[in-house]
Amino acid sequence: MSQLRLRLDLRRDQFRLSVNLDLPSTGITVLYGPSGSGKTTVLRCIAGLDRAKGWVSINNQIWQNDEESVWLPAWKRSVGYVFQEPSLFAHLNVEGNLTYGLHRLKKFDQIQAQIFLKQAVDLLGLTSFLNRDVQHLSGGERQRVAIARALSLKPGILLLDEPLSALDAAKKAEIMPWLERIRDELTIPMIYVTHSPDELARLADHLVLMKGGVVTQQGLAVEILSRLEQPMSGDDVGVVLKGKVIEHHDQWQLMRISVDSTQFWVNKTSLAPGSSVRLRVLARDISICLEQPQRTSVQNQFQIKLLSMSQDKHPSQMLLRLQLDQQIILARVTCKAVDELKLNPGQLLWAQVKSVALMS
Repeated sequence: MSQLRLRLDLRRDQFRLSVNLDLPSTGITVLYGPSGSGKTTVLRCIAGLDRAKGWVSINNQIWQNDEESVWLPAWKRSVGYVFQEPSLFAHLNVEGNLTYGLHRLKKFDQIQAQIFLKQAVDLLGLTSFLNRDVQHLSGGERQRVAIARALSLKPGILLLDEPLSALDAAKKAEIMPWLERIRDELTIPMIYVTHSPDELARLADHLVLMKGGVVTQQGLAVEILSRLEQPMSGDDVGVVLKGKVIEHHDQWQLMRISVDSTQFWVNKTSLAPGSSVRLRVLARDISICLEQPQRTSVQNQFQIKLLSMSQDKHPSQMLLRLQLDQQIILARVTCKAVDELKLNPGQLLWAQVKSVALMS
């Protein structure tokens, strides 16, 4: 059942936002698109910071309904908002920042919020940071505090506006596991704005593609990323597969991942058998063979069915949509290869996957 319903129409100079969305009640919804497409404006309208015409409701609570003159101001909306910059209070330590808003609550609600805040602090690994001055935190640590602060009042929804954009690659890699823990262990829906294909692939459950103030596609992230009409471009074209860790092989330092009945080998990590994972397979990393490859160094090779083909961005290349068991993968090959191999939809082929990225 949809938890968040949006009907928004906003006009500003040369820009118009016009969206109609019913978003899921669990997981992370990623808003993805070029700068100026209206992603941040959608978040601000949900939070009540910008006012568009239309309708906003969450948990069956109506925050805006212009037909009945309903408008809930921002301070009455149950929203946690994480901005690009943490904007912590410099005169307060970590604990002071986290508990700053609790005084607004009634006594019973304060007790409940403190219980939830402790859970958020534990999930984000901040227990040992509570007495530290915020000036002495790294960029990644500051953003974790900002996320915990946004969760402190147990909001009905968590909005994140490019929260990792100001961090380097190492700090981003440090924070994303914490975001995954929030997604997996808390029941708060999250809407996440990003320009990063890596963040999209790793975090998105539901995906909303925007351009010029309108929604061009929306749905399950794994489904949209497996279409030939790709939101990605260049080397980022690829799919996300969901699987489970089956076993570790200490001799080779590899893990075996099960995606439905298909088995992948990836570099070993500390993830325990049974852990849920995401694999990202890029179209550029797949080669196509008419027969099963023999005596090859490529460990991940599978029989696949060619479903369809489409001209890629460059006229020398084609994008192939392939069925792998119950999953869909994409491969980028040259038009020359398509002609020489005489590829046609319906053929049974073999795919060699040269590289697989473990996203969680």
